[in-house]
Amino acid sequence: MYFIYGTSYMLNVTAEDPGVGAGVLLRAIEPIEGINLMKRVRKTDKLKDLARGPGRLAAALQIDRRLDGIDLCADGPLWLGTAVRETGHISTTVRIGITREVARRLRFFEKGSPFVSGPSTR
Repeated sequence: MYFIYGTSYMLNVTAEDPGVGAGVLLRAIEPIEGINLMKRVRKTDKLKDLARGPGRLAAALQIDRRLDGIDLCADGPLWLGTAVRETGHISTTVRIGITREVARRLRFFEKGSPFVSGPSTR
């Protein structure tokens, strides 16, 4: 968890030892459950915009510093689960908003999903 630009929380998932800088920024999710709560929290009825973008995702899931460092593989207020539907083709592109190693294709998303944040082709 980190706070950026003084406005938004971002959710990184890490699988390294404490102090080792490695993680995956979760940029978006497809809302499937809890949609009405997300709409109230985000103050929008636009399903596509509820959790599309890392700041919106954190806001929709009410993620803040209280969840920093929690184990996402254990029972708790936030966890990683398994897919509830078959996923489509996974595409890769270069990452967004970086200045180093800009050619590395380390951005992964479900091709054709309207919930992808940022450009879906690059």
